[in-house]
Amino acid sequence: MRIDILTILPKLLESPLNDSIMKRAQEKGHVEIHIHNIRDYSTHRQKSVDDYQYGGGAGMVMLCQPIADCIDKLKAERKYDEIIYMTPDGEILEQTTCNTLSTSQNLLILCGHYKGVDQRIRDIYVTKEISIGSYVLSGGELGAAVLVDSIVRLIPGVLNDETSALTDSFQDDLLAPPVYTRPDDFKGHKVPEILLSGDSKKIDEWRNEQAIKRTAERRPDLNE
Repeated sequence: MRIDILTILPKLLESPLNDSIMKRAQEKGHVEIHIHNIRDYSTHRQKSVDDYQYGGGAGMVMLCQPIADCIDKLKAERKYDEIIYMTPDGEILEQTTCNTLSTSQNLLILCGHYKGVDQRIRDIYVTKEISIGSYVLSGGELGAAVLVDSIVRLIPGVLNDETSALTDSFQDDLLAPPVYTRPDDFKGHKVPEILLSGDSKKIDEWRNEQAIKRTAERRPDLNE
């Protein structure tokens, strides 16, 4: 998989995308992540990428020209399964979306800033708009990092134990059950006996029961 990210703050993406699982995924060749500075495509002398919005109002708007030129260049080199714009008014990111996107060959992610991008960029280029929650960040970079992480970890071979991703929260519209490790007694709080029994069938049944219970208590909306 190849992922291209367009941003005006490339340094903001360097750490989350070049450490831990993301780093290993790239080293193993499972994914290529390329970060493009939108300012590099600006034709303005000062490399500006924003301007006042038509009709007045507070906040600047990202210009069409540098974004369009960058996208056009990348689209001339390869076909993208999706061109994604990170925006608070996009569809809320769900595990099913991550699962679908993880099968893509090429993804392009546009990070908004200021009051967002000129609507015409969204109308002409963007094929999918995603939000990571009902709140506003200073820009789309952190949202893009969340999206990339949630996708890349699902690519076969990225995780050492590929079944781990299949048992994550939300994969079956359920939250994950509680998990434990050594010691079996910590400050008087003991690991449930069933987990020490060695009976894999009963353990699976217990975990499923706990997942259903936790989901009903914490996220009943998942079963609506």
